[in-house]
Amino acid sequence: MSTETIVAVATAPGAGGIGVVRLSGPAAPAIAAAICGRSLRPRHAHHVRFGDAAGEPIDDGIALLFRAPASYTGEDAVELQAHGSQPVLQQLLARCCALGARPARPGEFSERAFLNGRLDLAQAEAVADLIAAADVHAARAARRSLDGEFSRRVEALATQLLALRVQVEACIDFADEPLDTLGGAALHAAVDAAVAALADLGAAAERGRRLRDGLHAVIVGPPNAGKSSLLNALAGSDRAIVAEAAGTTRDLLRETVRVGGVELTLVDSAGLREGGDAIEREGMRRAAAELAQADLALVVLDARDPDAGRAAVVAAVAAVPQRLWLHNKADLLGPNPGTRASAPAPDVLRVSARTGAGLDALGERLRQAALGGAPAEGAFSARARHVEALRRAARELAAARVALRDETLDLAAEALRAAHDELGAITGRVAPDDLLGHIFSTFCIGK
Repeated sequence: MSTETIVAVATAPGAGGIGVVRLSGPAAPAIAAAICGRSLRPRHAHHVRFGDAAGEPIDDGIALLFRAPASYTGEDAVELQAHGSQPVLQQLLARCCALGARPARPGEFSERAFLNGRLDLAQAEAVADLIAAADVHAARAARRSLDGEFSRRVEALATQLLALRVQVEACIDFADEPLDTLGGAALHAAVDAAVAALADLGAAAERGRRLRDGLHAVIVGPPNAGKSSLLNALAGSDRAIVAEAAGTTRDLLRETVRVGGVELTLVDSAGLREGGDAIEREGMRRAAAELAQADLALVVLDARDPDAGRAAVVAAVAAVPQRLWLHNKADLLGPNPGTRASAPAPDVLRVSARTGAGLDALGERLRQAALGGAPAEGAFSARARHVEALRRAARELAAARVALRDETLDLAAEALRAAHDELGAITGRVAPDDLLGHIFSTFCIGK
């Protein structure tokens, strides 16, 4: 535990609300007693008058003391609840510092909770995710991670890998014996089970990342299909220039929107076609580069003749993980659309950016794309670093499976160790100081 006591304004909602000044560290009870004019009983709410160094009142409020280790940080901690006035809270903060506390760094309260074993690293990150949640689905997902759902799955898999490491290390001691005589069949089966479990966890973590970060969606299609009109309709404003002439959009235009409870980074791109002038060709090159990084391609085609437009873009979107085909300008089909515009296929959605028809259904499709078809109720929050760690662990585990098949046990043991360490980096069992510094520096000061 730290020998320093830290202080921060944890919440300051403004005039009329409640502001909280939080202390953590060995001197927190004494500092609180000096400000409140009395000692505090642990886990009791005390109505007190906060006083300055001259004994003049700063404010009336509530004081609470939490003794180590039963506190958020695992240290002696105090919360001083006052009126949400900035001058009042700044006076309390200054008084705490005068009595020996120092201002907390961003995320230092959660960092101490991690270092003192109150939270693992994934749970600590979930605190920040819960604060930043933009809707109820993201908030619930962050709450599940904070409650340890993600960490428990990671630790269960880490336990599997540790058992495999032990078994492989034992086999190395009997290197003269064939692997089959040392339980090789059971070992191969256990590795296969771990591979499947890691794939399931990776898919769930990717869903959690999308709930937290949103989808990176690129709007793509042939010229004059209505891509920019769709961007404007989803954004609820005229963000992109719309014109009858083909090739109006030359550069990438980004907009962050929420559709169907999912945050989207929408990228409007140049129309894809053969030819065009030099500027238009550069726009198409940038569109292709953006597609290489996309989670989802919103492929916009003219509903009056979608097959003609599809041929121009099908190759460009082939490598995008998810594609949603949108037949736009459905309002122009009329009462008798004809055979070319008959009922769309299951992977196609008919919309009208001009009238808004089909946009609600599009929102539901986007929500399903973000969750990978799984219900939002079971999702937990995750971050890009978690997903990458799971991908690296999967590569190492695949290498271990190959090494076991070739009976190169030393290589298998090393690959299993590396996979185990990648899982440890998620929860913080294996965490270099620079990683911790980067993570906690992104938190707000009061956390």
